[in-house]
Amino acid sequence: MSRQVVEAADDKLRLDKWLWAARFFKTRQLAHEALELGRVLVNGDRVKASRAARVGDMLQIRIERLEYHVTVLALASQRRPAAEARLLYSESEESVQAREHQIGLQKAEHASFPYGEGRPTKKARRDIIRFKDKW
Repeated sequence: MSRQVVEAADDKLRLDKWLWAARFFKTRQLAHEALELGRVLVNGDRVKASRAARVGDMLQIRIERLEYHVTVLALASQRRPAAEARLLYSESEESVQAREHQIGLQKAEHASFPYGEGRPTKKARRDIIRFKDKW
């Protein structure tokens, strides 16, 4: 890990900033809102966004229908490339399997919905207008 990415463990770093730097959320504001709404638990407890992130913290992060169970390995205050961000945490094997299963279910659900044919043609639009005018 490069020296630029990792800070000393005793440095104070807000949890919302760590979540943003670890690339779980696109903005600090989204990370802050997730913490305030209880979508991120630290060691099983709801916390404020201003809580200091610590190495060894166990996080449960819920983003839409996906849930991540990660352990904080390092602290970083700057948002770096995804390869470096993955070095900031380790994810449990059960979490990875459960998330892959959920993604598979979402893909199957999406595939079962019929798709529309897109925008109506000029003829179809005229037919729709004629149909609506009858009522």
